[in-house]
Parts: sequence; structure tokens; C-alpha cells
Amino acid sequence: MQPKDLEKQIFEIDSDAKFFEIALEVFDFQRKNNPVYQKYLKLLGRYDAKIDSLYQIPFMPVEFFKQFHVKTTEYEPQTVFTSSGTTGNNTSHHYIKDLDIYYKSLVTGFQQYYGDICQYKILALLPAYLERTGSSLVVMVEKLMELSGNGNEGFYLYDFDSLARKIDELIVKNQKILLIGVTFALLDYAEKFKKNYGEHLIIMETGGMKGRKKEITREEVHQILTTNLGVSSIHSEYGMTELLSQAYSKGSGIYNETSTMKLLIRDATDPFQYVKPGVSGGINVIDLANIYSCSFIETRDLGIKYADNSFKVLGRFDNSDTRGCNLLYVK
Repeated sequence: MQPKDLEKQIFEIDSDAKFFEIALEVFDFQRKNNPVYQKYLKLLGRYDAKIDSLYQIPFMPVEFFKQFHVKTTEYEPQTVFTSSGTTGNNTSHHYIKDLDIYYKSLVTGFQQYYGDICQYKILALLPAYLERTGSSLVVMVEKLMELSGNGNEGFYLYDFDSLARKIDELIVKNQKILLIGVTFALLDYAEKFKKNYGEHLIIMETGGMKGRKKEITREEVHQILTTNLGVSSIHSEYGMTELLSQAYSKGSGIYNETSTMKLLIRDATDPFQYVKPGVSGGINVIDLANIYSCSFIETRDLGIKYADNSFKVLGRFDNSDTRGCNLLYVK
């Protein structure tokens, strides 16, 4: 199958069987056209192996995005997403051939769980991310703002008073509001204001404590936000620099896959074995939108996947890099 045909079919997936079919096509395309992934497969002795199951596909360690140019086919990137590098280590670089693929993945996933973007006014509380270049999260929110019809006017740094006034103004107009925020900034806002927003406001936290506050669990974060801001639940987004698809949670830290993304949970002690539903292990992500980088990523995140295909992120492996978009271990 030609790359353009693959691109088209990635966004027409309507069943697990179709996902399986396209994932194997993408794997074959990437093992032939991605030098970094190809070399990794050869070192594992798996380049020429017959692959007819998702569980047989070797997943590339996410750290390779820090060490190599991970590209499928040769191209000049339209943009480069970079990680925050909060630990002072090398940052990840994700070379994006075509931003339209990212936008299609974003819109497909968002609308799958939230409906038409146009019904929301998007506000963003993203200090730190706005203060550097290369943030995929900022690009994501900019696109949501554009599609929602409120331009880029909804970004706020540390001006909590202006944000509070804007939310109140939109509530008076009976607008649906989606506030996307980095965790430490949302906590700062909730400490300053005690509100009762109720159903008028959806709060979506993206993770990110970055040493700004005492480290607490996701449950504690959500308890503070729901209590202080008067909302019934806190939504979350699971994504990273190395992925072009996101997963979403509408509460309790339980995420749902989108049509371009699936998770497999590997044994924590053996990366080539997988665990049963309900058992914790390392998160492997299949992101078909990563057609021009690598779609099969072995992350350093720990998680549990349930029988209904929902999943929970538990934290990070010991001695792995701190990732700005993820919270700490959840007990």
C-alpha cells in the first residue's frame, strides 16, 4: 500500500479488525523505510520475522527520540516537537512531516469523546509550555482554539484574575467552556479562587508538576480541584511529544483509546511478554498517526488496561526520565 493510501485509511478505521489490518501495513512500511527502527529490528533479529499479530511487533524504546532522527522516509520536517527537558537531559525531538496529519488525529480523537469542537470556548492555562518553543501541547491547544472560533485569545500565563473574569463572562453568556491547564497552574488557580463552576466548566489537566509544588498523587490533585472549583470531575489528556494521538479521561484517571491509538501492557520485567487485563505493566503505544516517525513506542510509563479497553496511567518506571506531561505514581 502506498503511503498516501495508508494516511487515508488511518482515519477511516471503524473496528478493531481494521485497526489490526492497518497497523500491520504501517509496521511493514516503517521497517522498510525507517533506518533507526530498521536497525533496531535487525539487532533484535526480528527484521525478517513473520509478523501477523500486534503482540509480535517489537516496540521501539521512546528514548530513541532523544538519541536519533526517527523518521520514516526522507523529508524536511514541517516542524519539530520537542520535550520540555525538565531534568536537564537531552530532549526528545519528533520530526513532523505534515502537521495536517497531527491535526486530523487531534480532531478525530477529540470529537470521538467530546463532540463538535465548535460548541466549546477553549481557554488555556499553560505557563512553562508557552515560555518555550516546540511544545506539541501548545500547538494542540492553538488548533482547538482556532476550530472553536475564539482564535488564540484564550491563552493565560500567570494572570489568574483575567482568567477568572473571562470564565465568569462566558458563563453569563451560557457558553460551554473547556479549560486546559498544566497541573501546577491549575492548583495555583484553585488555591487563589474558591468557585462553584458546576457544569459550566470542563477542566482538563495535562499533567506537569515540574518541581513547582510538593509532589502529590493524581487523586489528590483532582480532589483539590473539584472541591475548590465546584466541578464534579477533572478530565485529563494523555499524550507526549513522541505521539501524534491523544487519549482522554472524563474522570477518575480512566482513559479511553481513540481510533488511531491503542495500548498494550507489557510485563514489567520482560518487554516481549504481555499481561492480562487488570494487571499492571509497562505501556506500549500503537499510534498510527505516527506514520512518518514510528508508530510502535515502548514508553517508560506504567499502567493497567481493563477488559473494556480503558486504561489507567500509574506513573513512571524507576530511574526513568521525569516526563513533564505525566503525573506521579498513583496509589
